[in-house]
Amino acid sequence: MSVIQDPVLVSLLEDLHAASDAQVEEMSYFELCRNGSPQPPSEEEVRKFRRDKYVALDRDKAEFCYQLCRATRARHVVEVGSSFGVSTLYLAAAVRANVQTIGGDGVVIGTEYEPEKAGAARKNFAMAGLANLIELREGDLRESLKELAWPIDFALIDIWIGMARPAIELIFPHLRTGAIVICDNTAVHRAEYADYLGFINEPAHDFRTMTLPFRGGLEFSVYHGRSY
Repeated sequence: MSVIQDPVLVSLLEDLHAASDAQVEEMSYFELCRNGSPQPPSEEEVRKFRRDKYVALDRDKAEFCYQLCRATRARHVVEVGSSFGVSTLYLAAAVRANVQTIGGDGVVIGTEYEPEKAGAARKNFAMAGLANLIELREGDLRESLKELAWPIDFALIDIWIGMARPAIELIFPHLRTGAIVICDNTAVHRAEYADYLGFINEPAHDFRTMTLPFRGGLEFSVYHGRSY
């Protein structure tokens, strides 16, 4: 049973998760070949392969993020790496419920580099009736996240590992005290996340962090250091 009580959205999410799951074997084979090859593919070749891949956040992780946003009454959310917008829909559903409960405004700011994925994501947002709560910013996140207007309540980072550190550096100045930052696959790719984890664990940044035992690891970080 889904944590989301919206039959239309649940049905859409089931279809999107199914499409994502159907690509897992192909993704796994590509990663195996990539890691074992004496001549690994270039960044452009990797990007071309992934251009039509969902690479969606796992169901349990997405539902966990939904529950966190509901529990903390998050209304201003940033998602780094929206892809086809699967996890974005969970975040926007939580923001919608929070706005309905406590009032005020709400938004999920998403990022996506690939125009084709951004276009498909926007169609999904419209089908779910959540487009009015989502601002999808296309292009390089190092540019698209330079301007953030509100204190941020929640951030989800699920993107190419090399972009995780630039993302948290841009989001950090806008986090409110108690804001939650989630980053995917930090156990299975621990060494590759060294820069990101270095930022999170810097004492001056005042995060408290732990790696949760979801598949691949899920970094759960709470910001303690600022009051608005």
